[in-house]
Formats: sequence, structure tokens, C-alpha cells
Amino acid sequence: MTSTGATRPATATRNRTATCGPAGDGLPQVDDAGGIDPRDARALTSLFLNRLAVLEEGTHEYQYVRNTLIEMNLSLVRFVAGRFRNRADQMEDIVQVGTIGLIKAIDRFDLTREVEFTTLAIPYITGEIKRFFRDTSWAVHVPRRLQELRVELVKAAEELSGRLGRSPTVRELADALGLSEEEVIEARVASNGYTAHSLDAPAETGPRGPDRPRSWSDRIGTTDASLEKVESLQDLKPLIRELDDRERLMLELRFGQELTQSQIGARLGISQMHVSRLLARTLARLRTRMLAQE
Repeated sequence: MTSTGATRPATATRNRTATCGPAGDGLPQVDDAGGIDPRDARALTSLFLNRLAVLEEGTHEYQYVRNTLIEMNLSLVRFVAGRFRNRADQMEDIVQVGTIGLIKAIDRFDLTREVEFTTLAIPYITGEIKRFFRDTSWAVHVPRRLQELRVELVKAAEELSGRLGRSPTVRELADALGLSEEEVIEARVASNGYTAHSLDAPAETGPRGPDRPRSWSDRIGTTDASLEKVESLQDLKPLIRELDDRERLMLELRFGQELTQSQIGARLGISQMHVSRLLARTLARLRTRMLAQE
């Protein structure tokens, strides 16, 4: 039954509970579960949780009660999500994962413990949101142990810095957290994976010439393709010395002076076809010897 605008929330709740919904047994037909006042939702949640506990999972009645519970308590998700308003750009995702926590709380709520539903639901919702941040905030995935240790390190470093008037040493951090120095160093190294920056971002404040500042990509070494070529040439020298004079001359004319096979043939007084066969045979022999040395 729909109440008028002058009806108080408590009266509206009583009116709704007078009409049986699909689940029967005096449960109200809730047409707009998401629009119920949070104060009324608490009383209705208790009724629906009691009914959910005796219904068979998978039935139409069970789905109605469970879905209504979820919609009625979305205000809890919005309440918890409000704590993370500094991440407004992720608010839609935060609400979604918070709703997963709400659903888990509904499915796992135990009436025999005699506790308020919100006592269980809020930690579940908060836990899902924090898990979402833990899994998505890091640019590089690191073990959960190191993720949690990073937070402890930041807090300990701030406290020690205020007390000492300087940045704490690794030993001081290890003593404060009851860890070994190796664990502190490992956590610090892992902390580098929290954020990632573009390689085109400036690496130095000073200018690099008249055009642009020096970027991180300028400081990263690359593999010089010529290095492998130099090594191959050094390996090839003793093999070339083993060739006869005509074979060495042909290689010099073809690859040193870059003459064509016809020009080489005219220089040596042989046909272009003969030059082609000799070069192919010589190169094949050199290639086989080179591969045998690897």
C-alpha cells in the first residue's frame, strides 16, 4: 500500500508490512526497496532476514526476499563508499564492489549470533572495497604481504621522521616494525611498483639542449645491433685467411668494393655464372664454419 506524503516513515513501514509480498507470511510487498528510509530499512531487514533463513535457495520467493534485502541496504554501500570520496573518479567501481560485500553479508548472516545486520555488513563492504584498491591500485602486482607492509612502512617512517628530525635508517625502521633489515629493503623495492610513470616524463629538471628536458627514455640503454656484427667479423677474420687468393679477392670485390658479379667476372676473366657459383660455394663454407664455432 502506498502512503501519502503526510504519512510518517514509521507509519509507512506499518502500512507496507500489512500487505503480503511474494514471499508470503506477512512480509510486505516492497515496490521501491531502494527508496525506503534507512530507519525503516533496518526493521524491514530484520523481517526479511528471518524469512530468508527458512526459504529454499533457488525458489522465486527466496530470490524476491534476497533481492529486496540487497536493494533496501544499498544505503549502507553508499555510506561506506562515502569514506573514499577522494577517489571520486572510481566511485562507480567502488559502489559495485561494495555491493558485492553487501551480498556476501546477506548470504552469510547468521541469525543465531543475535547481532545487528549492519555490524556484519559494514566490515564486509569495507573489506571488498579495500580488496579492490589492493588489486587495482598497484601498477605492478606484488604479493599482498608486501602491499600491506608498504602501508606500515609509510606510517613508521612518518612517525620516526617527526621524532628524529630526519629520515629513518633501514635499521631504525626494522626495529620499529619488528622486522629484519632484509624485509624492510624488500618492501621498499616492492613499493616502487605502486605507481608507474611514462618514459617520456622528464627525468631531470635541467634542460637538455634548447628543445626539451631530458626524459627517462634518454637514460635507458638499448642494445646496439652493431655489437653482434662486430663479434661476427672478429670470428670471420681467421676463416677468411684460410681461403685462397682468388676467393679472398672475390669477397673483397663483391662486398668491399660492391661490384656486380658481371664486373667481377670481367675483372677476373671468367663468366658471371662462374662467379656466382664460386661466391655461393665460398659463402656456404664460411657459414658452416661460423655455425660450427657457436
